[in-house]
Amino acid sequence: MPNSSHAPAIPHRQPTSGPAADDSRPDSQQQSSQQHTRRLPQVEQLLQQPFLAGFIDALSRPLVTQAVRETLSELRQSEAFRQHGVAPEQIEVLIAKRCQQQLRQRQTRVINATGTLVHTNLGRSPLSHELWDEVRDLNTGYNNLELDLATGKRGGRKGLIAPLLGCLTQAEDSLVVNNNAASLFLLLQEVAKGREVIVSRGEQIQIGGGFRIPDILALSGAKLVEVGTTNITTAKDYLDAITEQTALVLMVHRSNFAIRGFTESPDIGEVARALPEHVVLAVDQGSGLTTEEFAPDETSVRQYIKAGADLVCYSGDKLLGGPQAGIISGRSDLIKRLEKHPMMRTFRPSRIVYSLLERLLIHKLNKSPVGEGIAQRTLSNPAAMQARASQLMAALPGCFVPVPSQLVVGGGTLPDEFYPAPALECTDPRPAQQLLDDLRELPVPVIATVRQQKVLLNMATLLPTEMELLIAQLKALLLPTPITASEEP
Repeated sequence: MPNSSHAPAIPHRQPTSGPAADDSRPDSQQQSSQQHTRRLPQVEQLLQQPFLAGFIDALSRPLVTQAVRETLSELRQSEAFRQHGVAPEQIEVLIAKRCQQQLRQRQTRVINATGTLVHTNLGRSPLSHELWDEVRDLNTGYNNLELDLATGKRGGRKGLIAPLLGCLTQAEDSLVVNNNAASLFLLLQEVAKGREVIVSRGEQIQIGGGFRIPDILALSGAKLVEVGTTNITTAKDYLDAITEQTALVLMVHRSNFAIRGFTESPDIGEVARALPEHVVLAVDQGSGLTTEEFAPDETSVRQYIKAGADLVCYSGDKLLGGPQAGIISGRSDLIKRLEKHPMMRTFRPSRIVYSLLERLLIHKLNKSPVGEGIAQRTLSNPAAMQARASQLMAALPGCFVPVPSQLVVGGGTLPDEFYPAPALECTDPRPAQQLLDDLRELPVPVIATVRQQKVLLNMATLLPTEMELLIAQLKALLLPTPITASEEP
């Protein structure tokens, strides 16, 4: 795997104007740099220039070649070039700027100072270094992904995941797909295609990327039957809507909003006990809560299984703490049907996901810290957050003021839960938006937030391994550079 902890060895900023912007050079150099030409250099000639070496390493030679050609083409068609020509230095500036724009689109490491632990825009849940190291050799060589070592014949690819999840959730069987949206779609396709699915009006949610429950039902071929109201749905509402065409009662986690006040939801056990045999009870639990203790009001996967849910869908990262994946746990006969569905091959994840999830579950069952997700690790150690605040303030005196703040788990898990977390307010005089932009332009970008026109760094989402790098970058950005004797007038 490439080491993502280092930024490319190229400048993280490029000049935005031509060579005339440097007024500190002698007149002879300025005059030389301002000599314009109406003859553009050849592409290959430019690719040999030292200023592009770092970009070629970071982007690939074909992409940089494309950037050079596009820049030369735009220059050739511009009226300014036709009338006045262009300085060679300006050509380099324009090419470097285009390459820099492409570089910022590449996946790169960032430092999360937002206070959102499972941040959808920042890669969701970070994995522990120990977990990643455990599966490195397994994934950089060959493994027994679909080989039964006992018989030497083709085998299944679940490994120990199903029995491990059985110990964790008490489900008879489980399967893994590439995300929880795929879990729900596969379930609907197999169990309810061409038949009715009963969903409460208060649970017809939309999450990021336009994922809407009614739309997913329609795409799966199932027919939506709405029951209850936005704030109140009873067991009787579900039971009264059942017909011979009903395949499924679906209960959905309100992943990114909460309803307060005059509300009522049925006891799932009551619904499970009253459903006729031909109707499956499925729950889109979403968050993946299993043994975590910081969310007492959240219903765990095990609790849903124990209450009588036939199938439960949930995420493999988020609260569970593994790689991004979707998991379906429940009745073995239904899981086997899902595994034989033609779409299963479309949704199945890679060996990297299987190996990470398998190791995580082993650690979780052994109550090892390596089996804890980012939310559990953070919320169980509030002193570490305060220590990071003290470390930053000591390293950059006068640059920050401590302020109380909050953290959220994020990722559509606990929309109504906020936990106390320390934050540092930046005293830099720059406008907040400019400082936010400057933080994102660092070699390893720092993603912060703004509150009352002040930039905040939330200590909850800073990782221990990042502190040395973060301090070095902030010193370069926020502390004034001392004037040496040779620079004094």
